Amino acid sequence: MRAGVGFVRVLVAASALWVRAAEAPAEPRPAMVLTQLPASRSAKALANGTLRDPEGEGGRIVWVAASGRVTVLTPEFHSAADPAVSFDGRRILFAAKRGPADPWCLYEREIDGPGERAVVCPPGGARHPLYLPAVYTLTATSTEAHELVAFVGETPGVVNEAGRGRNTSLYSCRLDGSGVERLTFNLSNDFDPTVLEDGRIVYASWQRHSLARGPNGRVVLLGLNLDGTDALVFAADEGRRVKHMATPAADRQVVFVEADAVAGDGSGTLAAVSLRRNLHSYRPLSAPADGLFHSPSADPRGSLRVSWRPEDGRGTYGVYHFDLATGRKRRLYDDPDWHDVQARVVAPHPRPDGRSSVVSEDDRTGTLYGLDVGITDLGPSALPTGTAKRLRVIEGLARAETPASTEPLAPRRVLGEVPLAGDGSFHLQVPADTALQLQLLDADGLALRSSAWIWARPRESRGCIGCHEDPERTPPNRFVKALQRPADVLTAPASERRSVDFRHDVAPLLEARCLSCHADGGAPPALAHGDGARAAYDVLLAGYVEPGQARTSPLAWHLLGRDTRRPWDATGGRVKSIPEGRVPSADEIRTFIEWIDLGAAWDSGPTRDGATGASR
Repeated sequence: MRAGVGFVRVLVAASALWVRAAEAPAEPRPAMVLTQLPASRSAKALANGTLRDPEGEGGRIVWVAASGRVTVLTPEFHSAADPAVSFDGRRILFAAKRGPADPWCLYEREIDGPGERAVVCPPGGARHPLYLPAVYTLTATSTEAHELVAFVGETPGVVNEAGRGRNTSLYSCRLDGSGVERLTFNLSNDFDPTVLEDGRIVYASWQRHSLARGPNGRVVLLGLNLDGTDALVFAADEGRRVKHMATPAADRQVVFVEADAVAGDGSGTLAAVSLRRNLHSYRPLSAPADGLFHSPSADPRGSLRVSWRPEDGRGTYGVYHFDLATGRKRRLYDDPDWHDVQARVVAPHPRPDGRSSVVSEDDRTGTLYGLDVGITDLGPSALPTGTAKRLRVIEGLARAETPASTEPLAPRRVLGEVPLAGDGSFHLQVPADTALQLQLLDADGLALRSSAWIWARPRESRGCIGCHEDPERTPPNRFVKALQRPADVLTAPASERRSVDFRHDVAPLLEARCLSCHADGGAPPALAHGDGARAAYDVLLAGYVEPGQARTSPLAWHLLGRDTRRPWDATGGRVKSIPEGRVPSADEIRTFIEWIDLGAAWDSGPTRDGATGASR
């Protein structure tokens, strides 16, 4: 009996050794820094599964040496997170707060040296720092080079477009904290920057410029130059609704976490695109049953590190090696008392290419141009030549934190409308560093296609091939008509920019034109008189108006006497004609349409007299 027990013990010991050997890496682990978050933390997703919780409270940054020795690098801070390793592998940037009520600020320290130094602490705080390569500013007499840091900052006093959290944007500054500059001007949220080998920044961007994709929109990956110019879609429609936490990986791939509705910590499955054709090379790397993945990062030797825990969410995150070819993972480090996330290998890695910049704060305008709006990803027959008549340019305004707004979308103003050239081209001068939306208009003034929020940096000349075209294809080789003449100038002072809202513009038309048929007891929907205008507004938004998109709104069909949806929209609409003699005038119909396309606001408030400025 004793011999049998001893034999069993030997088997158990041998089995344990085998398990440890299977989990151990095949070669020595390089040192890494990572964030440890309290295992007891409770995170709640924001905006119905679109944005993750701003994690980091109570966190700390640790250095895990190749020997396995663990050193806490941030013992003097209440909270610390978001480590980034310098190109020479000797220093880290991180975000931290001294006390529970203090703001998040950026710090830098030597990996194996004493203490840290403050880098920057802007009014809106700073998170998720990133070392950038040099940016070269070219002037007539000199070339200036600056080593920069990118980070995510909140815009003080401003909430995102949904009104459910702070607006966040990408910023940059020099390593000494000077020269803070805002790089992105989305009205919702931009976050999670990473840098590619060619010097571009890839980041996550919450796109909620309309409600056409539902009330929560989508989170896509965008690419951006180091100075904030030329923001383009990097990965969007393929795969799941939310894409974030991107990192460059081996074989010119970019790996990211995605989900249809993110958990509070932002976890999800893994997916990747290739730099060879990033818009058309999407492939999933894991399935929901494979567990929850978080904060992937590249190893300079070509492998991938990622935090993982089981699908049921039990236990804590540990750090794993992930094989991009097979999908297999191997545990590298796991402290059961902490969530181990944001692991970064401490080793030298190649410095990405630097970039030159033409941005100059001396010029507060930029240029936008398009070669042919008829070139789309919908095919050559979607917008036949002449379908789009004009281009409307809308200015998006930051949504103030107080007072709370119940408007469906952020406030907007019309910068202007211009005719398209005969070949479908346009050429505009616009205010710099301002959230803008471009809308193609048909003969009735309906927006056929609307862009996401875009912007031009000071002195930037930013172009596109068409509208929602495939930017990875070569454009037509022709000198378009709009570029053969000076740009249409849409830089009127804020006080001259026009808003359209229900209270001031639409309600009087309802009173004069519609209530004779649609009062209580009349044809549905019942629309109230006078003081009941707010009730009428709520009725229209409940089933007759799609804010930001008049062509798919039954109210527009009723006014125009036809279903105005396009082939790329959902089909089927019931149209009830207005009795003869009761049809509003063309100008009145245009007011209804413009109101819907601008977001169907109840009351544009101070934006009507220019009291609210551009989103800067």
